[in-house]
Amino acid sequence: MVFRLSIALLAALVIAGVVAPDAFGALSQRMQAATLGSAGWLYLVIVFGVLAFLVYLAFGRVGQLRIGGQDATPEFSRSSWFAMLFSAGMGIGLVFWGAAEPLSHLGAPPEGLEPGTAAAARASMRYAFFHWGLHPWAIYALMGLAMAWAQYNREGRGLVSDLLRPLLGQRVDGMLGSLVNVFAVVATAVGVATTLGLGAVQISAGLEHVAGVKDSFVVELLVIAVAFILYMTSSATGLDKGIKWLSNVNIGAAAVLLLLVIGLGPTGFIFETLTTTLGGYLNQLPAMSLRMTPFSQTTWVGEWTIFYWAWWIAWAPFVGAFFARISYGRTVREFVFGVVLGPTLVSFLWFSAFGGTALYQQLFGGMDLASALATGYEHVLFASLGGLQLSTLLSWISILLLLSFFVTSADSATLVLASMSSESQDDPPLFRRVVWGVMQAAIAVALLAAGGLQALQAVVIVAALPFAILLAAVLYSLRRLLLNDLASIEQEERELHRAERRWLQRERDAGNSDEELKQ
Repeated sequence: MVFRLSIALLAALVIAGVVAPDAFGALSQRMQAATLGSAGWLYLVIVFGVLAFLVYLAFGRVGQLRIGGQDATPEFSRSSWFAMLFSAGMGIGLVFWGAAEPLSHLGAPPEGLEPGTAAAARASMRYAFFHWGLHPWAIYALMGLAMAWAQYNREGRGLVSDLLRPLLGQRVDGMLGSLVNVFAVVATAVGVATTLGLGAVQISAGLEHVAGVKDSFVVELLVIAVAFILYMTSSATGLDKGIKWLSNVNIGAAAVLLLLVIGLGPTGFIFETLTTTLGGYLNQLPAMSLRMTPFSQTTWVGEWTIFYWAWWIAWAPFVGAFFARISYGRTVREFVFGVVLGPTLVSFLWFSAFGGTALYQQLFGGMDLASALATGYEHVLFASLGGLQLSTLLSWISILLLLSFFVTSADSATLVLASMSSESQDDPPLFRRVVWGVMQAAIAVALLAAGGLQALQAVVIVAALPFAILLAAVLYSLRRLLLNDLASIEQEERELHRAERRWLQRERDAGNSDEELKQ
């Protein structure tokens, strides 16, 4: 039922986007406005609560518990594990927004600041850190840990409905559980398709900059077609080969690009930006986390923060399921620190390099990146790289990295969507993975046809709302599971300790000395 109903709903979305793109785009904008007006605050409260809960897990007693049981050992090395975490969790988004978001905030800053000022520049970097820092990775960590615990410690099926068993009991095996899984699958498919759409748009823009190929919808379709062939080929090779190998390639290519930009760009300015922005981020984290604008009635928070939170929530079932599959044998504390803290620090460095370079070029370098921004977010990165030495090489590395991230994200999502829409714990059949591979590409095409980035943003905000509420329920259920398992382990340890003391006392009563017992 989950597979059929999810495919039917998403197929209807695709048909609407292709057959009546203007009407579909207008409807999605109206639904977005209604969602932001009535439930925008809910996104902020839930995501802030998730981050607080992850801090509690990292430093609490439950941190010692291990995914798969206390004797479980990890399947992947730490380096491969981190590479797959980062590639699946962010990927295309970092490349797309790394330079574009801070530059956009400089011209249209939050908090009523004057555009183009030093205060606007500081805020632009601080909010870029905020949108790509602890909060999104906390969302991923919650879903990943909950799915891993249900699957490996409670012998679940790997479905989202299994996470609500402490709340719903046997009802998760019936119609209610199926509807929960449909919500999760639809939200995931839309979230992933949004990212794939962004990747196609930016690859097309990059080809215009470096190869003279005019940026157009047709080129975007060709990019999606090429990526489809690549990610379906990778998906057929399985997790241990295709995704693992591509993830390591992604990390290597991203590291090369990052180091080149730091070295060829304003190096001192980049690290000063990192330092000062980190201080401002930590100082204002609670205020930014709960900031709405009821008195000024501005739309900035809805267009940026709530869109991001909805995007991360829409990605959470897919990323969580993938993280669960690769995190067997990790302790809760290791999982939280590995998923939340490590990638956050890399994101901070990335935005300091690319965003800091773009801001320096705009404010002090005599470049007019604002004109590139006016033509579209996707053009900012390549315009910024054009102001550095080896600009052509940097641009080609960026395009190849985008394509590689595209393939990895779609490859991972194909596997996870097929698993989430199946009742079996085994790897899903190739046919089902092919269906989901086709559907992801089709959704991306439909959303681009219906209005590009605006349609992508609108649909993801609306689609993620039901799952945002489910996320709060998952938090409560996971807390109950972890505390129950911790209590059981501590009870077993107490009983073992008591049994040991009784044995020692019997041996002493039998006349054996402590020295003999030690031997």
